[in-house]
Amino acid sequence: MAEAVDEKLREYRARRDFSKTAEPDDRPAAKSGEHLSFVVQKHDATRLHYDFRLEWKGVLLSWAVTRGPSYDPAEKRLAVRTEDHPLAYGAFEGTIPKGQYGGGTVMLWDRGAWEPVEDFVKGLKAGKLVFRLDGERLKGEWTLVRMKPRPGEKAENWLMIKHREPGFTPPRGDVLKKYDRSVATGRTMAAIAKGGRSLAPSDLTPEAPASQLDKGGEAVRKQKGASRKERAAMPEWREPQLATLVDIAPEGAAWISELKYDGYRTLIAIAGGKARIYTRTGQDWTKKFPGIEKAAAALATDGTLLDGEIVAFDQNGRTDFSSLQAAIKEGGNGLSCFVFDLLAQDGEDISALPLVERKARLETLLGEGSAPLIYSTHVAGNAPEVLAQICTAGHEGIVAKRANDPYRSGRSRSWLKVKCTRSQEFVIGGYAKSDKANRKIRSVLVGAHENGRFVYKGRVGAFEDGTLAALEKRLVGGPAAKSPFAELPREARRGAVFVAPKTVIEVALAEFTSDGIIRHGVAKGIREDKDAADVVTEIPQETPMTAHEERDTFAGIKISSHDKVLFAGTGITKADLAAHYERVAPRMLPHVARRLLSLFRGPDGPDGETFFQKHGSRGLPAALKRIEVEESDGKKDTYLYADGLAGLIAGVQMGTLEFHIWGSRIDRLERPDRLVIDLDPDEGLQFADVRDAAFDVRERIRKIGLETMPMVTGGKGIHIVAPLTGRAEWPEVKAFARGVAQLLEHEQPERYVANMSKAKRKGRIFVDYLRNERGSTAIAPYSTRARKGCPVATPVSWEELETLEAANVFHIGDMADRMAMNDPWAAADGWKQAITKKLLSAVGLR
Repeated sequence: MAEAVDEKLREYRARRDFSKTAEPDDRPAAKSGEHLSFVVQKHDATRLHYDFRLEWKGVLLSWAVTRGPSYDPAEKRLAVRTEDHPLAYGAFEGTIPKGQYGGGTVMLWDRGAWEPVEDFVKGLKAGKLVFRLDGERLKGEWTLVRMKPRPGEKAENWLMIKHREPGFTPPRGDVLKKYDRSVATGRTMAAIAKGGRSLAPSDLTPEAPASQLDKGGEAVRKQKGASRKERAAMPEWREPQLATLVDIAPEGAAWISELKYDGYRTLIAIAGGKARIYTRTGQDWTKKFPGIEKAAAALATDGTLLDGEIVAFDQNGRTDFSSLQAAIKEGGNGLSCFVFDLLAQDGEDISALPLVERKARLETLLGEGSAPLIYSTHVAGNAPEVLAQICTAGHEGIVAKRANDPYRSGRSRSWLKVKCTRSQEFVIGGYAKSDKANRKIRSVLVGAHENGRFVYKGRVGAFEDGTLAALEKRLVGGPAAKSPFAELPREARRGAVFVAPKTVIEVALAEFTSDGIIRHGVAKGIREDKDAADVVTEIPQETPMTAHEERDTFAGIKISSHDKVLFAGTGITKADLAAHYERVAPRMLPHVARRLLSLFRGPDGPDGETFFQKHGSRGLPAALKRIEVEESDGKKDTYLYADGLAGLIAGVQMGTLEFHIWGSRIDRLERPDRLVIDLDPDEGLQFADVRDAAFDVRERIRKIGLETMPMVTGGKGIHIVAPLTGRAEWPEVKAFARGVAQLLEHEQPERYVANMSKAKRKGRIFVDYLRNERGSTAIAPYSTRARKGCPVATPVSWEELETLEAANVFHIGDMADRMAMNDPWAAADGWKQAITKKLLSAVGLR
């Protein structure tokens, strides 16, 4: 046997110089396992192709499939027979050096077990091989048929064809496009080309033999689920990913389009033969949907988390929210759930995988996906055309998603919703009584949150189905309340009965008037799954021209390695950071431009090497300006500053994760125009403690004579910022800040400390005044932070601060919505205030 294998590998060895290539050499090949193995390796050599290899008698029989395998039986793919390879080659993933035979990148694209369907020895001689595959991507019955050679043709050409099998359902779409990452390491071809580990032989071992498969692969899926049932825990709820409303569908192949469903968003956790159904806010609503619970619990999986939308259909077969509410009241049976994402599978968190790969796994899990669990299909590219067809058919709209993005909790521009008609949620703040005998409410007064204020958005007097009766039961006869609206027109106030703003309804509307009031609104039902505090006015954002992962130039500056992921677990790339600063520049630059900068750099993200840089050096982009500044010792050094967006983008190109700014501008360097009090809590304190302290400090400083604005830092603390006219110099500004800190410590020593010593801060809040001395810096408004999840230091209003639960709640995906809101710091533009002798005296100085 050893001699036979040695002879079979003679050509393989002759073609390779093993001192130059990392491919397996001619060492004795090990048996791959109990069952015959196969692998498919994606190989970018002279031309891209897929190497198909079947284990047989100690070697891997090999074919180069020029266009790759296809599940379409009508597609006969050319497969050129190549030299036999050692079994160890089935674990090879890496690069073959240029100049060597087959030079290029090799990815392990699929792996698994196989078995012959007909006599394999006779088939090799006759030129027809029939076999079954049980891979992670290729399954079912296939054939290889040898073509008759042409005169003088030396190559042995075969055709690889998928058999038609009754009852077998192949995955939808082009399987080669659907799976573009390694089946073993999750790497792309580009990532493999950059280097990294080669695969171990154990990576090749299949989990189950092909002989245990039924034709649809169901037996193996059940076996995998059973093997994990004992150790995979029930997944916990997590914040779902949300879509940003835009006005135009995005163009390009980087997007896929799904139908927008009119129902209840849900996350479904599965483990141990049980299922839990959560709302988008984390409420356990399992008992409301018994049919969906039963179907989910029966899936052959464990430790799995699905994302989808629970719906009911109207008489026209369209999803309809009113029908959903009626079905829930009747016991929740007969409902369906469109499942569009898979966040965890068999105990493994897969949220970092590209969307199309998650969906491919989801489709395999659900199969054809008949009701009540239905796989949500999608269309790749052509989103504008898809939207037009969806609208013509009378549906609500589409959700366009970046095909290769990871799953990111919270609202982002990775998912975009485009509606055929306008509809959104509003909160009821009151109602007008009806003068008709058969109804108690004529119309409801609704609002939404904008910039920390509850803003009146109009009346809604039309109601679908049982919505009016449900609202009358909930609202009429309740306790009296004051108007919850920040402002209310006189005609709306007249005769209104006000209620606590807790009830959320979904409203279909024609449009908003120029002053933001609903036109032709129809209440479709109560949204029990939505928190009233989360309801904001949805304003369509500008649709990106292209997916920014395809862009490498911002503000005229080319971003190298623009698709490099900097924040593990989020998928946030250098291009994402550049797009963030492009988006927030109108708000950020007034606070940052022409101030000296200190850049916190991490070219490989916060988990790699990081360092601060404040001095200019050779090789930095010209868009980062330089200026000579005299140091305290009289020597001069070169500092950096930005005077526009290009400066910020240049920082991103250098790997800047955080921008820190001086408190003065370069043209008045010795006269700061901002004062910063940083409230930095001890580890044991809650954010509520810091938030309460911020309001306390605000009032104390206000009584002294300064108005302030808050900013949540993206970490644990809050910055209280007072804009100044620049009348006083650094020593006076620092002295005032120190006086405030010491005054707070003196009056409430159990709450505040003015000394930065860790030992003295236990259980207290450090009032950091040291950011107000020459050379010190503070995090810039709208700067990202080098922390988990890439939070953003975000200016807020005092009203909004009351509603926040943490200092790191804002991320780059939230910034589009914030840019559409009024600037929370706009009121400070007209403030004229300075550090004077009177203020210094008020804190015990002079």
